[in-house]
Amino acid sequence: MTTTMRAIQAQSFSISGLKVAAVEVPTPGKGEVLIRIKAATLNYRDLAVLGGDYIKDLPLPYVPASDACGVVEAVGLGVTRFAIGDRIVPIYTQGWHDGKPTPEQRAKRTIGAPLPGVLQDYIVVPEEDAVVPPANLSDLEAASLPIAAVTAWNALSSAGIKAGDDVLVQGTGGVSLFALQFAKLAGARVTILSSSDEKLQRAKELGADFGINYRSTPDWEVEVKKVTGGRGVDIVVETVGTSLSKSLSAVAFGGTVSVVGFVAGYSAELNIRQVIGPMVNIKGIAVGSRRQFQEMNRAIEQGNIKPVIDKVFDLVDSAAAFEHMKKGLHFGKIAIQM
Repeated sequence: MTTTMRAIQAQSFSISGLKVAAVEVPTPGKGEVLIRIKAATLNYRDLAVLGGDYIKDLPLPYVPASDACGVVEAVGLGVTRFAIGDRIVPIYTQGWHDGKPTPEQRAKRTIGAPLPGVLQDYIVVPEEDAVVPPANLSDLEAASLPIAAVTAWNALSSAGIKAGDDVLVQGTGGVSLFALQFAKLAGARVTILSSSDEKLQRAKELGADFGINYRSTPDWEVEVKKVTGGRGVDIVVETVGTSLSKSLSAVAFGGTVSVVGFVAGYSAELNIRQVIGPMVNIKGIAVGSRRQFQEMNRAIEQGNIKPVIDKVFDLVDSAAAFEHMKKGLHFGKIAIQM
């Protein structure tokens, strides 16, 4: 086995600062596994971290990205959960196995900053901090799961989704399309927002029941109420952040707004009466635990859900992959093949 590997390093907080470097292959310690990365995917968080203001005082250089699938190349002393040759997917928040994470885990134990990311040929993680991917998915498809899919799964399951519910998802990125697929698997009716009629049509082919172009229909919350017979949706998967007030207007009495993203910014204005009067639940979602990841994987296998991959780049073209994400024209996940 070679002793050096390729790693994409952010040498400055900019896409132009992404460079290919030659670094040493890490050695797994006690209870750890060495993973040969086969494929990775990008999340909006990766772009935000690269912008320099998402994680304060992050030292440079760092290796970006959190989501990957690979093969166990070597194991450390005492490893029993995985063997050499097994397919494996690291979890995003290392150490979060069940229940709620600790503040330290959320602040210091996330892959892709401040922990080393997956845009490199090999990575070491504790055996307890990884899962077996769904058998029905390729390495490329399984690489899309750790943040986007688990976030969507948590957003819906923690809101108590059930057959007959109405769900609103925003946009056609990874989280939104996973939420669409998981909601349909649960027997819910789904309304999706996009600025593109073409993307709305593609979303309907995935199972969306209603599509609303928020650019041509700026008061989309009114239209959401119309298509749901006036009652609103039971669950909103809020990926935009700044649209929280509109989401509160679109949700049904006693419904839940699962806030998962901030693609349009970190601040939102709202009328407190929108929360108190209709007894709405606002829930912050920060991906999910290993247990939730494993539960989701079983559902993916049983429902034969296939992640939507927008475009695939080579590792050395990682900067182009980030540029593609920045343009916001993607439908589904942007992938990087090793």
